[in-house]
Amino acid sequence: MSWFDLFRREPTSNTMILVQKEITKAISTVTELREIMLSFAEGKISEVEELINELFVNEAEIDDIRRKVLAKLAEQDLPPQYRQNLIHIVKCLDILADHVKDSTRNVKVLMDTKIPREILETNAKIVKTLVEAAVFLSTSIEMLGINHPQALEFAKKVDEKEGDVDEYYLKEKALFLKYSKELSFAILLVLKDLLECLERIADTLADTADYIRVLTVKK
Repeated sequence: MSWFDLFRREPTSNTMILVQKEITKAISTVTELREIMLSFAEGKISEVEELINELFVNEAEIDDIRRKVLAKLAEQDLPPQYRQNLIHIVKCLDILADHVKDSTRNVKVLMDTKIPREILETNAKIVKTLVEAAVFLSTSIEMLGINHPQALEFAKKVDEKEGDVDEYYLKEKALFLKYSKELSFAILLVLKDLLECLERIADTLADTADYIRVLTVKK
């Protein structure tokens, strides 16, 4: 029995419900990150702190869901390949949420600093693109058990967004040079780490999309 057959036949099983919940929550952390970055750019510090705390709670819940899914999979008599596929998707989503959390930690460090508007706006464009990629990924996963050509199409859109993030990444690196005299070395280091975290989010989304392509070929 394939991933697709089981996905269709067991959409209401406890395991699949947990997996769908993790997908939803992991994707929502990217949206939460966008709200955090927008509030940070607007100088709404108290709002940023509140949003970060909410995201940390959600990320902890994702960790808990991952543990429950892995425990359920260990209990169930499932084909090894199906179990492996689910574990891979779940772990990818967990890594995604970890990178989002790392990004917000950098924002937390930067909250009391003055960042050039150009850098803030570029970060805002990056997180907007990440949200779009995350939505495409979520749709691609949903299509796995319904329509694999559409799953492939949405996976391709994730790659396109990852390419957009790469372009913004280079632009922001150039901005670091442009504003190097205005910013302290310490602040530049944190900004660089934030940028690297955002790129890792894009890479994780693209890696997960690559795995979806593998699953459709296996079908």
